[in-house]
Amino acid sequence: MKKKILSCILAACISLALPVAITGCGGNKNVIKINEVTHSVFYAPLYLADALGYFEDEGYTIELENGGGADKTMAAVLSGSVDIGFCGPEAAIYTFLGGDEDAPKVFGQMTNRDGSFLVGREDIENFDWHSLDGKDVLAGRPGGVPLMTFKYVMKELGVTPNYVTNIDFNFMTSSFQGGTADYCTMFEPVASDYEKAGSGYVLGSVGALAGEIPYTCFIAKQSFIDSNGEKIEALLRAVTKATKYIYETDSQTVAEKIVSYFASTSVESIKTSIDSYKAIDTWVENMAMKESGFNRLQDIIESAGELSQRVEFSDLVLTETANKIYNEVYAK
Repeated sequence: MKKKILSCILAACISLALPVAITGCGGNKNVIKINEVTHSVFYAPLYLADALGYFEDEGYTIELENGGGADKTMAAVLSGSVDIGFCGPEAAIYTFLGGDEDAPKVFGQMTNRDGSFLVGREDIENFDWHSLDGKDVLAGRPGGVPLMTFKYVMKELGVTPNYVTNIDFNFMTSSFQGGTADYCTMFEPVASDYEKAGSGYVLGSVGALAGEIPYTCFIAKQSFIDSNGEKIEALLRAVTKATKYIYETDSQTVAEKIVSYFASTSVESIKTSIDSYKAIDTWVENMAMKESGFNRLQDIIESAGELSQRVEFSDLVLTETANKIYNEVYAK
């Protein structure tokens, strides 16, 4: 599977080569280009940092594009079409094991839990995860952290669903609405909007069930990090400040700040999403990844049969800058 994912990344890089050749020269040095794995309230600190002007305070603006999967985000980073990738650290692990000479490194972590919620077709009172035994579940693509995490916790519970894995990540919800599978995992605000529309019911939090995992992080090529330290610091400082703001501010106010980043989604839905994520302590205050979390992630990948060998924490994860920024922001 690792080889298959690396092949997909390479193919995507080749397809991206022409646009990079056209747009890569003469870029604005004050812009930070980020490819995010998906667009969700799960990543509220990133949008809030922009909305509150924290990036502007650092002298930068950000450009976001939606990758629609960690493999595609990694492909964008490797091709050079973006500066920074924002996705699960598993993509960096696979690339490192593939022997890339300029392998992207993890330099900051935002979320420490799975951000998805299980949605069913019926409103089940006192829902029990064991009821998924033998049922068809849409929970992500092979090799991706969402599916591997879901499989890991189901295995711990002794539950054996039937996993539907032939649907692209960005089309899972529409496929579920079209009749595929009995259950589907969705991020916010999609899950709440789906329930509000009367299409299904949110039954439980995967993140609350799974516990702490370094779920989404910022990655960049080592060469980019070496030559763009100011951008790395700016991003980490802006997001760290935004995370502090979220935990110190009521969800209604936060929702009003970021509603413009979610077309056709109400402030009420975003507030509900933020409340849900606050309840499971989703966002890390210190964006320096912990070695214990990194090792647990590798346990999960190994359990899924997707890890050919383990990676040393110090070979892939950088923590010095994130620790420095945390001490600066929280010392005030």
